[in-house]
Amino acid sequence: MSQYDRFGEIRRPQGVEMSLAQSVVSLPVSPFVPIAVGFFGLGTGYLIYGPQELFGYPKRDPKVDFSTGMWGIWMPGFMQFVTGVYLFLGLTLFGTLKALPLYMAALAFTAYGVHWFALGWNRLHGGDPRPNVGMSVPFLLISILGIIVFFKAGDHPVGGVFIGLTCVYLCEFFANMKDVPRFASPGEKALGFFHIGTGLWLMYLTWAVTLDTALKWTLLT
Repeated sequence: MSQYDRFGEIRRPQGVEMSLAQSVVSLPVSPFVPIAVGFFGLGTGYLIYGPQELFGYPKRDPKVDFSTGMWGIWMPGFMQFVTGVYLFLGLTLFGTLKALPLYMAALAFTAYGVHWFALGWNRLHGGDPRPNVGMSVPFLLISILGIIVFFKAGDHPVGGVFIGLTCVYLCEFFANMKDVPRFASPGEKALGFFHIGTGLWLMYLTWAVTLDTALKWTLLT
């Protein structure tokens, strides 16, 4: 039999096509985990929203809501979402990430990122915040889940972030009850307090992760 087919191409042994299709590209495990991107995005969002909630500055009006809405979509929204997708791809498709707690980080960054897309969009367009009362319940639960995972894994600094997030969503529950002012007003003040506190901690983690990775410092160990 000729080694060429009728189109003049070299015949391949039977099964070669299947073996090529089944081959797996092996990539090395990467030491570069992009969690600083998500930390920075969320921390920036919290430090934009927190002063307004706690101190009333800047006073809300349509222009301010447009500005804070845009920041909410791009910083805590887009930066967290990109981080979460990157982590999931590294864990599932490419095998470049192996640490098991990163699954929780991927879930959280993705969920919080999409959630901030909605928060920013609603703020930008003057949406009713009362549906956020229901939103706060599943995000309170995922925050508690993060506490369990990261403290069990011995990663206390990141576990501390999830303590802050738990307080944030507990306050969110009351702050968005706009038709019950006795809950909404103190809830919003408390929300601003925890936004600022957690935002500052996220800024520290951004520095710590970056310096530990780039300069081999040991701020988180």
